[in-house]
Amino acid sequence: MTADSWRNLIEHIGLLYQEYRDKSTRQEIETRRLQDSQTDPEESSPSEETPPETEPTSTPESKAAPQINLLRNSNSRFNLWQDLPEIRSSGILSILQPDEIKLQEAMFELVTSEASYCKSLNLLVSHFMENERLKKILHQSEAHILFSNVLDVKAVSERFLLDLERRVEENIVISDVCDIVYQHTVDHFSVYITYVSNQTYQERTYKQLLQDKPAFRELITQLELDPMCRGLSFSSFLILPFQRITRLKLLVQNILKKVEEKSERETTALDAHKELETVVKACNEGVRKMSRTEQMISIQKKLEFKIKSVPIISHSRWLLKQGELQQMNGPKTSRTLRTKKLFREIYLFLFNDLLVICRQIPGDKYQVFDSAPRGLLRVEELEDQGQSLANVFILRLLENSDDREASYMLKASSQSEMKRWMISLAPNRRTKFVSFTSRLSDCPQIQCVHPYVAQQPDELSLELADVLNILDKTDDGWIFGERLHDQERGWFPSSIGEEILNPKIRAQNLKECFRVHKSDDSQRRKLGSRNRQ
Repeated sequence: MTADSWRNLIEHIGLLYQEYRDKSTRQEIETRRLQDSQTDPEESSPSEETPPETEPTSTPESKAAPQINLLRNSNSRFNLWQDLPEIRSSGILSILQPDEIKLQEAMFELVTSEASYCKSLNLLVSHFMENERLKKILHQSEAHILFSNVLDVKAVSERFLLDLERRVEENIVISDVCDIVYQHTVDHFSVYITYVSNQTYQERTYKQLLQDKPAFRELITQLELDPMCRGLSFSSFLILPFQRITRLKLLVQNILKKVEEKSERETTALDAHKELETVVKACNEGVRKMSRTEQMISIQKKLEFKIKSVPIISHSRWLLKQGELQQMNGPKTSRTLRTKKLFREIYLFLFNDLLVICRQIPGDKYQVFDSAPRGLLRVEELEDQGQSLANVFILRLLENSDDREASYMLKASSQSEMKRWMISLAPNRRTKFVSFTSRLSDCPQIQCVHPYVAQQPDELSLELADVLNILDKTDDGWIFGERLHDQERGWFPSSIGEEILNPKIRAQNLKECFRVHKSDDSQRRKLGSRNRQ
């Protein structure tokens, strides 16, 4: 493809990536709703996760490169690979098996969504980054933090899309795309780690500029109102690379669920998925590392030790949960509460490897009076103890700061807060329902229908169409879940999701998840075997 035809393609793609992504995930939600509503065994056979959402298309101009022409018109009704005029007129649909058609759709979605993403990146650079007025307002260092290495990300996306387009043009039936995904992930996608790791600085700088520079705020508002932006915010463009690398992993997962088992295409998809997962994890760690370091420094400044001092700041330590609980005074056996003075406030800082127990003192400080390694904590819920002891649990420190066992009777403000503390303090404690790793054929599940941003460290941020196993739930509207596509766990409000009621669909979700992660299981088994030897 020449440079001119490349620019022409980008200019005529119908949707910006933000619109494309939203449309695709909402269609995924509606597809699951339809599947879940089917109760007849013959009707409700577990179907695929979703008919892939692709770029709207237009009438082709040339059969040599039909997909390029079909990416252009946002008003066209063509949504799927099988709806393309070239595909319908070829007669290929009467030859291919239904499973192969679904696989073609999944691969075609990966290609067309990359084209849409590239269009949005191009707009971020040409409309915002290269705006002459914006260049004069921003200091060079501010512009660098705000846009980071987006030019590198854009160049990588363009090369990736060109290789994908060439593959699509080779044959009317797409042979594979995961080999291209694998090669580009290994050779080029490290630019995403650099961009995403800058996210904490980027968000802080953007907020500061909006606050301190009226000229910046006014110009950004003006640029956002341009029809080219389709009503989308500047910040939605800045976050594109992180959203894309995460979505790309899910698109490869969708392909992996549809390829024939033990085939060469399955091996290629597994390899591509593994490499993408490595990049996504590195992106997540890059973001977390920065915020965690600043958080640990802030906590260290607030602590005063009544006991032997414990060094808080460590590269391998981060905060899991913090908050106030009520400690019951007097003997643990005293269950009769005559006055509220039997409870006094304490404050807990729970890290991934350490618990610090404090009392709040004047000056926004905390006096530490006990601590214990997280691995030496045990919890026990008190049941049927009456209203006075509602939401009370026992925390045992098998070895505290004095090298002895200690127990605390603690009262939480609600049932959900009690359960959240208990699961955080003792993560290996059995939950109400069984996790993904148990390999059971069924488990309560929920799909996210409203995005959620975590407000506390023990919560889980969710995207539209995420599917999770329900591990525990509370009467006051909170769920402890495990996301299927990456096994991340955390709490979230039950109001953001819809439970999946059809057992066949739940079983299919688990089966697909086991398949996607079977290479991880194989690696774990190898490591376990080496350790035994």
